[in-house]
Amino acid sequence: MVDAILHHCRPFLPPPAETSVKPARARIRPASFRCWSKCRREYTSVMIVPTGVGAAIGGFAGDALPVARALSSVVDCLITHPNVLNAAMMYWPMPNVLYVEGYALDRFAEGLWALEPVHQNKVGLVLDCGIEEELRIRHLQVADAARASLGLPVVEYIVTDTALEVEKWVDPMSGQSTGRIRHPDSLLRAVQTLINRSQVNAVAVVGRFPDDDVDDVDDYRQGVGIDVLAGVEAIISHLVVKEFQIPCAHAPAMLPLPLTPMLSPKSAAEEIGYTFLPCVLVGLSKAPQYKVNSHSLGKDCLYASDVDSVVLPMDSCGGDAALAFSRSKGKKPLIIVVEENETVLDSTPDKFGMEVIKVSNYWEAIGVIAAHKAGINPHSLRRDGIANIRKNSPVRHANGFTVSLPR
Repeated sequence: MVDAILHHCRPFLPPPAETSVKPARARIRPASFRCWSKCRREYTSVMIVPTGVGAAIGGFAGDALPVARALSSVVDCLITHPNVLNAAMMYWPMPNVLYVEGYALDRFAEGLWALEPVHQNKVGLVLDCGIEEELRIRHLQVADAARASLGLPVVEYIVTDTALEVEKWVDPMSGQSTGRIRHPDSLLRAVQTLINRSQVNAVAVVGRFPDDDVDDVDDYRQGVGIDVLAGVEAIISHLVVKEFQIPCAHAPAMLPLPLTPMLSPKSAAEEIGYTFLPCVLVGLSKAPQYKVNSHSLGKDCLYASDVDSVVLPMDSCGGDAALAFSRSKGKKPLIIVVEENETVLDSTPDKFGMEVIKVSNYWEAIGVIAAHKAGINPHSLRRDGIANIRKNSPVRHANGFTVSLPR
């Protein structure tokens, strides 16, 4: 009787619990998606903001980092440099962003070096012996905090045998910040010792910089003017990278400036602690290794020919990397120049015969890159951006050869 009742009621009963669960295979991505992900090539972009040139965005304490974060969410791989990613006490890990020192980025763009992504580097720390004891201890505490709280592989530190004696100034001709270290050999000996003794393959350098007069940095603290530290910082890291071909970045050691209530948010990251070192250690911990460009390198290495687009300020097109990308004899990347990010330079693309897309701001730049990645002509997103297709007319020359000329 019970079976008969169930038989008649079955159409009104809920299905057994086990049949209401979708089979596991239903959660697998469709074959069409898997095929698409295997067939597509990763999209790689390079973001450049030159150091020490008073860039409106990227000329202060990591104020170009939001641009890098936004751009990294659009592309598969973003290659940029410490001036963009360093923000003193602030940093933001992004798994698809490569932290490449400026000299190495130039050699990469020229096709001389390749980039090899890593899981982890062994980071060594070089401290200028000109740093006072209390300030030195502050920096060592930062290194220990990075090891304990972030798990970073900072393996050893060394103090230089001679004070580096850092000097900095603004070039009156170009308006760029620059400088020198009076004892570069001391720095190179310290790096060589770390490499020999602990096999480090990335180096953070902390040089004792002259303390700033408050009046000299007032404009910078207000979010205008030139970062007077940045130029010589680049010189220091260039020196190490050129000599040893390993990732390097620099953090200046200085006494804190007096507190001011009138401070630009763009400069604030440099005033909330005793050191600029945290972001450098984070960046170097996973910075790609630099390899001499050769066909024998592994398939995971990145080459200049892998770059699909380059974005930089419109008046900063005269650098080695920008010129190398624009003059590539192979596949040329799309070069996007941003008008809003003004600098003290006057190296506009027309002076170098560069073919570029001009945009007003980074909002537009990211939109252009999104279209380019999707295989869409960026101009087709603009009103009247596409004109009628041109017809090529064959022209016969006296020598019998025929060429086609656009009309």
